[in-house]
Amino acid sequence: MPGYRILSSDSHVVEPPTLWEERIDSEFKDRAPRVVKEDNTDQWYADVDTKFGMMGIAGQAGVRFEDPTKITLEGRFEDLPLGGYNPDAHIKDMELDSVYGGVMYPTQSFLGYSIPPSDLLSAIFRAYNDWLADFCAPYPDRLKGIAALNVDDVQDGVSELERAEKMGLVGGLIPVRPLEHPYNHPTFYEPLWEAAERLQMPLSLHVGTFRSKSGATGQVETQVTNVVDFNNRDNYMRDSVAALILGGVFDRYPDLKVVVAEYEISWAPYFIRRLDDTYTERPVGLQGYRYKRDVLPSYYWMNNIMLSFQSDDLGIQLRHLVGVDNLMWGSDYPHAESTFPKSLEIVEQILEGVPDDEQAKIAGGNCARVYRFN
Repeated sequence: MPGYRILSSDSHVVEPPTLWEERIDSEFKDRAPRVVKEDNTDQWYADVDTKFGMMGIAGQAGVRFEDPTKITLEGRFEDLPLGGYNPDAHIKDMELDSVYGGVMYPTQSFLGYSIPPSDLLSAIFRAYNDWLADFCAPYPDRLKGIAALNVDDVQDGVSELERAEKMGLVGGLIPVRPLEHPYNHPTFYEPLWEAAERLQMPLSLHVGTFRSKSGATGQVETQVTNVVDFNNRDNYMRDSVAALILGGVFDRYPDLKVVVAEYEISWAPYFIRRLDDTYTERPVGLQGYRYKRDVLPSYYWMNNIMLSFQSDDLGIQLRHLVGVDNLMWGSDYPHAESTFPKSLEIVEQILEGVPDDEQAKIAGGNCARVYRFN
């Protein structure tokens, strides 16, 4: 066993089919997310006919180590691991995986960002956040929940973040691609940045959180489109991180933390250099925000951005270009990409040769600092 405590900065719950039926505000019950049986699979629908969610890969942890060809988008709730929606079982699976604690993100609620009506989305997230707080409550020192936020209406997002903090949740999820205004908008998101800094609630940009005006079918037109999109899924994230840094958000809110989750590490060194080059070499033509202090964008990266990753051994080799204090390992349990049940083996492998103090930070220490694990 390693001489450090392993914490997962990116784990997931899997919302049970009755969650919204039981918890959503009464005025939204007829439009709430629901599971429909189709061809011996469970499909999520919301509103009238918006199809979203993925029941298969949501709970296929370990399959990639056995036979990756068996990973599928389709599935049935009854086949998902109990740890996805039962906290006692989740703790048992973490112990089996040599992981002490985890930061809980949603599964189906990620894809809720594809549901167009903003009022319905807010109601969906309120019900989910209530359920998540109850999920984490039996193990407050080991399970830390991230609230889902609708920022179409920023004041609604602020109110929900404040409510989440009072319920014991430890951060807020915002979409990688927001609906209308990019995150460098000079005024629109200011109340959210202020609230997150004041409450010490990190905000997360997690893969798969694309806000949509038109809704989603839950299907991809062709396998080629799916593969290309998956391979380049960091595009929107890089846009949003650049907007935050080059837009001066951290210049105005220096204690705000933003976590970039499930995008690994290796993309970051050149991205950071590109930020500095853009700021220093394109100040006139691009008419960007100018910082109040004499620093470069890389300064705000090192002070305000955290990366949650799973198994990027190349990124670990480049860790000093990204910031050792900025890296947090995560298992992605119980999703198909998860390191479960081989997390300890993978963590030890990718950290081999790394100094002990840096191993301790990356495997759990940084996560404990950001999310206040005891």
